Amino acid sequence: MVSVVDRRHVTQIDVRHVQARLMLSSTLCVQRRLIRLHAPSTTRVGPATGPYSRTWMRLREACDTGTYNTIIISFLTTFGHGTYTLDLSGHPLASIGDDIKHCQSKGILVLLSIGGPSASAAANYSLPSPQSAADLADYLWHAFLAGGHAGIPRPFGDVALNGIDFYITHGGAAGEHYADLARRLSGRRGVTLTATVRCAFPDPDLAAALATGLFSRIHVRLYGDLKCEWGQFDSWNKWAAAFPASRVFVGVVAAPQADQDAYLFQKDLYYGILQFAEKVPNYGGLMIWDRYYDKMNHYISSS
Repeated sequence: MVSVVDRRHVTQIDVRHVQARLMLSSTLCVQRRLIRLHAPSTTRVGPATGPYSRTWMRLREACDTGTYNTIIISFLTTFGHGTYTLDLSGHPLASIGDDIKHCQSKGILVLLSIGGPSASAAANYSLPSPQSAADLADYLWHAFLAGGHAGIPRPFGDVALNGIDFYITHGGAAGEHYADLARRLSGRRGVTLTATVRCAFPDPDLAAALATGLFSRIHVRLYGDLKCEWGQFDSWNKWAAAFPASRVFVGVVAAPQADQDAYLFQKDLYYGILQFAEKVPNYGGLMIWDRYYDKMNHYISSS
């Protein structure tokens, strides 16, 4: 679990720059406070579409900056059909496990995000039945968490991730069984559950799952949602008020290249949202998309 030092800033990272990428994305939490930004930080690493053109970087490098306290590897993009796809965009898996261990040795949480944006061609997921939820819970436990079962490959080797992030953008509103999945995972030893939700409240695809009360953290994306006032405190505060038992993070993009319309300059982020959010008891921190853009623009990280 993330300790109280997590009340810093959340940054979203792009797993394209971790060494492997099967629709893999990571979220890192900032360990160091940014001037005027007094929230914890989480960074999400996300997959790229089309030809890979960015400078490759290792997950270890992000953890060594001393900036983040949580990493979310995204995405497991295919599940619910008896097949599973972790999209790492062709990057080799060889060093990911060692990098994860390195990050965890520094006290950094490493989670796996399931689902992903519906607009992605790789997104092919659903949980149409309680049995499909049970099957996915077993797969995640044995392939990525503290389990292990003959015949189920472990892409990152013997390392056990700290938990699962739900990034669901379709199907949940139609009655799919993400609440069942949350219940099954929460019953496993040491599994942290988080959710990455759209800005506009409520999020119909995750409403049933969140109603279980099993998610310790909620990351609110103040981008990628045209129904939301990205720069307004009220948009985020609806989430914080609805889930007082969860730590609620402010999610923003780290550079205009990530989302020109949603990008907030640091002073606008502070005066429009953070100066109010940091006074809310269950404020968790700042989530930034993503490590690549953060490194390029120095939004949170100085390196």
